[in-house]
Amino acid sequence: MTTENQEQAPVPAADENKIIAERRAKLAAIREKGVAFPNDFVPRDKAADLREAHSGKSREELEAEPVSVVLAGRMMLKREAGKKAAFATLQDSSGPAADGRIQVYVTLDNTGAEAMEALQRYDLGDILGVEGTLFKTKTDELTIKVTTLRLISKSLRPLPDKFHGLADQETKYRQRYVDLIMNEETRRTFKARTAAMSSIRRFMEKHEFMEVETPMLHPIPGGAAAKPFITHHNALDMQMYLRIAPELYLKRLVVGGFDRVFEINRNFRNEGVSVRHNPEFTMMEFYAAYTDYNWIMNFTEQVIRQAAVDAHGSAVLSYGGRELDLSKPFHRLTIIEAIDKYAPGYTPEQLNDAEFIKAELKKFGVKPHAHAGLGSLQLSLFEETAEAQLWEPTFIIDYPAEVSPLARASDTREGVTERFELFMVGREIANGFSELNDPEDQAARFQAQVAAKDAGDEEAMFYDADYIRALEYGMPPAGGCGIGIDRLMMLITDSPNIRDVLLFPHLRKED
Repeated sequence: MTTENQEQAPVPAADENKIIAERRAKLAAIREKGVAFPNDFVPRDKAADLREAHSGKSREELEAEPVSVVLAGRMMLKREAGKKAAFATLQDSSGPAADGRIQVYVTLDNTGAEAMEALQRYDLGDILGVEGTLFKTKTDELTIKVTTLRLISKSLRPLPDKFHGLADQETKYRQRYVDLIMNEETRRTFKARTAAMSSIRRFMEKHEFMEVETPMLHPIPGGAAAKPFITHHNALDMQMYLRIAPELYLKRLVVGGFDRVFEINRNFRNEGVSVRHNPEFTMMEFYAAYTDYNWIMNFTEQVIRQAAVDAHGSAVLSYGGRELDLSKPFHRLTIIEAIDKYAPGYTPEQLNDAEFIKAELKKFGVKPHAHAGLGSLQLSLFEETAEAQLWEPTFIIDYPAEVSPLARASDTREGVTERFELFMVGREIANGFSELNDPEDQAARFQAQVAAKDAGDEEAMFYDADYIRALEYGMPPAGGCGIGIDRLMMLITDSPNIRDVLLFPHLRKED
């Protein structure tokens, strides 16, 4: 029988085709004997459950009260134990590596000669089904004494070397299925993501928000300043856009009388790719009638803190070796206050001088749009000087109206809106505001966006006449927010790249 060390040796690329050919020959032999990929084996037990229930029992207890087991898993190790016995390790989906694996013991006496011979032909990566009883070895390892052994699925490709795993990062992204088989850290990341999503849903429902679904194909892109993907609907013979945000549809529902709505949604933006950007990403967007941006900030803070606790076990995270504490109240600063704090040295006169700011931005290689006003220029300066330094959770508030076409204008400060963006670790995590529910003001804002688009701003919004019509029926005062789930999960799981928290990130074509 092949030992685990021989089987797990690194496979040179030149030899992989030979190994695959040998495995295909084994599969062909199996096909000749009957069903190659049976679907009548139903596992009853999971490795983690067996460990939790029986690891504390002694050998004598397990022998006195035999525990029957029916389990399926992928064979990750295999080794001889003399001529009449062999051990193998099966891995199922039930827990972390140590808990999700269990040893099986195949013997000539208990399992039979046919099963022993079959196990010799089985390869690492094969999915096996076993029936038997639990016992403990001399080293107190909980083990299944196998009475029945079946091949459920044949693996035609060799697994990566167990000592080096799947080391190449791009291969991990392209072949996530292998990454999940080999790397416990990857499995842990995506289990945490699921826990966070479940937490968010529970939290929203607890606070009487209704989960809804809105279209992903839009006749007019809206709800964000972004460059959309464009497609064509053949039956309707019309150009359509993949959703860049669900905002305008969700607020139509607020008009319709659903006071609290949320959607965990997939958005698509035809823009750059980076460690923080993927063309397709997940947002949780929500709206609450009779609230403003102060209420929304408080609520957003609670949602994020609870998601961290439920997914990570604590509101105190570690990111890149540095503490990130979500348990404390989040900071709040205006754009100018943030510049003063993190890039001191500018005078109030300079920060209110458009020409001075343009000259400063030129030093950073930034050329503002020709139509950019003072507020937009101040925001650009903030992005270049202060944004990256916002490690602790910080709401940047009171954004300029010209870059906030859907936000309610401040009643006390001209030129600014009741809008915030939440930053952590120097990156935006959420964006929200008191909603603009004045249809005439909104129409004027849309017109300004059209002018900006005509002037060359590809991310400016379109004029959405139906949304204006909806507002004309009357929308109650409301607040809303969009939380970037992928970026939040990067922080919760201490992942440096957005691709680490996406099961199937977008990549360039393989050569």
